[in-house]
Amino acid sequence: MRKDKPNLTYEDLKDKLAYITDVQELDLIRKAYMFAYEKHFGQKRLTGEDYIIHPLNVAYILTEIYADSSTICAALLHDVLENSNTTKEELSETFGEEITSLVKGIHKINKLNFTGETEAVIANHRKILVGLCEDVRVIILKLADRLHNMRTLWVIPEKSQREKAKETLDILTPIAHRLGISSIKSELEDLSLRYYKPDIYFEIVENLNQSKSERDNLVIEMKNKVSEMLNKNNIKHEIKGRAKSIYSIYKKLDKGKKFSDIYDLLALRVYVDTEQDCYQALGIIHSQYRPIPKRFKDYIAMPKSNMYQSLHTTVFGIDGHLFEIQIRTYEMDKVAELGIASHWSYKEKGSNVKASIQNAMEQKLQFFRTIMDLQNEANDEEFVKTINEEVLKDNIYVFTPKGDVIELPVGSTPIDFAYRVHSGVGDKMVGAIVNNNIVPLDYELKDNDIIKINTNKNSTGPNREWINMAKTSGAKNKIKNFFNKIDKEEYVKKGEDLLKDELRKRKIVMSEFFDDDNLDKILSDLKYSDLNELYSSLGSNKVTLNQIFNIINNENKTKEELILSKTTNKEVVAPTVKNDIIVKGIDDIKVNVASCCKPIPGDRILGYITKGNGITVHRMVCPNVSELEERIIEVKWNENISKKYPTTILVHANENKNILLDIISKTSNTDITVQSINTISSSENYLYEITIVVSNKDRLIKFMNEISAINNIIDVERLIK
Repeated sequence: MRKDKPNLTYEDLKDKLAYITDVQELDLIRKAYMFAYEKHFGQKRLTGEDYIIHPLNVAYILTEIYADSSTICAALLHDVLENSNTTKEELSETFGEEITSLVKGIHKINKLNFTGETEAVIANHRKILVGLCEDVRVIILKLADRLHNMRTLWVIPEKSQREKAKETLDILTPIAHRLGISSIKSELEDLSLRYYKPDIYFEIVENLNQSKSERDNLVIEMKNKVSEMLNKNNIKHEIKGRAKSIYSIYKKLDKGKKFSDIYDLLALRVYVDTEQDCYQALGIIHSQYRPIPKRFKDYIAMPKSNMYQSLHTTVFGIDGHLFEIQIRTYEMDKVAELGIASHWSYKEKGSNVKASIQNAMEQKLQFFRTIMDLQNEANDEEFVKTINEEVLKDNIYVFTPKGDVIELPVGSTPIDFAYRVHSGVGDKMVGAIVNNNIVPLDYELKDNDIIKINTNKNSTGPNREWINMAKTSGAKNKIKNFFNKIDKEEYVKKGEDLLKDELRKRKIVMSEFFDDDNLDKILSDLKYSDLNELYSSLGSNKVTLNQIFNIINNENKTKEELILSKTTNKEVVAPTVKNDIIVKGIDDIKVNVASCCKPIPGDRILGYITKGNGITVHRMVCPNVSELEERIIEVKWNENISKKYPTTILVHANENKNILLDIISKTSNTDITVQSINTISSSENYLYEITIVVSNKDRLIKFMNEISAINNIIDVERLIK
């Protein structure tokens, strides 16, 4: 594991920048260093060292993956917006838009708090991915920034260490993996394990140290044997013993393996000049040492999604010990270590290469972009599920009949394959053939399957059931879009017919009703772009005929105002409670819910025997019965209740503007209905008595918490009259 460099100097960084030969770029890096040095002058890190050591280390880490000059400058400047009086305007005037954009990007990400409960993590996943789509270099800056902070994590309290380590494992290392930056990913994983689960980490280190001498001798002996064989066959090569990362050992132990069973602790990596040499070397090694069949992987013919290429084999080596051997070219090794960043050394090939590098980076971000469509459509739960299943987990590799490789998430079906090929193929699909066998459309594809999609140009389109069969968000969205388009056409026709019928009843000529002034007023007030959008909203009940006529007649009430008018000061009707409440020892008696405290399922309740009106059920905390001992009877809620019950809450706010609309909006897409709203007072503060219909106490508490989070809400409580 590497350590941070507390005594790092600019000269050390300059030595590592030898791959950048442009004098102007080097001058700009020097300028960025001096700017950061002055801005951070006098500031100290928690380690006690000068603050400039941190940006210097981040830049130094990035030189190890050959970052371009703009990214090195951004690394040196990445904290000046946060920790000094530097403005974005000053940064832009001094260093230009490209570098400023990168600094702003890392500044935005660093302001986010990744720790917390599920909803916060989901939101931050989203923000990270959005940032990624703007410029991949921002997230690579973030990875380098986090790596140096992890190297000095010992300086913060243990609880914070664990939180930061878990956050790194949950959010950042999977992205580093998908970008293929192995050199950063592996160190982040080991450091995270060191602080997240220190007992396990040091136990693995101790076991490794105990067997180190024996393993080193075996690796040296095997290395010499393999080298001798390759020399005899005139294959130029280099062989290194490969250290297994502590985190990868932990993952295998976590799956139930014993330390002695982790056979790839003995590992070699063979470097050769050409792809042909890779396969020749593999054949030579297999001719001498018997391979384990299921342990062979050809990532050269089928690269991983992060561009990784190599041959992997496990053989019975010296004295029957198992050795994992990786064979790759030097260029493949560069990509394996640097991933997407391996494209950065653009000066080698000419002036137009920088643009092509950006294109390559953009292409490799496609796996992030495929899920970005969910931003506006999916709820948080669906979004994070997609991230976990399509972005952060392993994929399978399948083939078209022509041999083209298609990457899909594990669990994908022919539907996902068809839509990945082309929307037109998916929409016209009528069947699928996998490995020359007809399969159902919900068949789960496997690695190396060859898939042929049967289409029919006369097909009317996909089946709605395909949405449930598809695995990928891309396929689901394309199917939904197909039906949304059809539904919209139907809604337009329905809306137009509704309006024509209403105009006919009112004996109004359509052309007169929709003269230029009226049409402009309707579209403007409802914020629609054209008449078809109006018809579609009419057909789907998003807007009513009365709303349209009110606009024309200057009785314009917004949709929200209409909602409020229907709820304000409305009389609440009590529900029937037969069978929902069980009265101990009595089967058939009239039961009423008390209007003073309005109990709902989940509340602790008791019964009060009234004179001539059966039993009234109160909440146990209701002051109207808390002092009573006589005529009290035990009651309880039935376990299976399908009905909803009204209850009243008091909302105290310090501002009136839009508060009620904000509250009502919290009920959209939920099972809660606002039944009535009464404004009790409106002096300096505002008090609202709101009766809602809700299924149970847990749902009520969640709703009250959501309301409490609205700006200008002081408190929310249940009302007992």
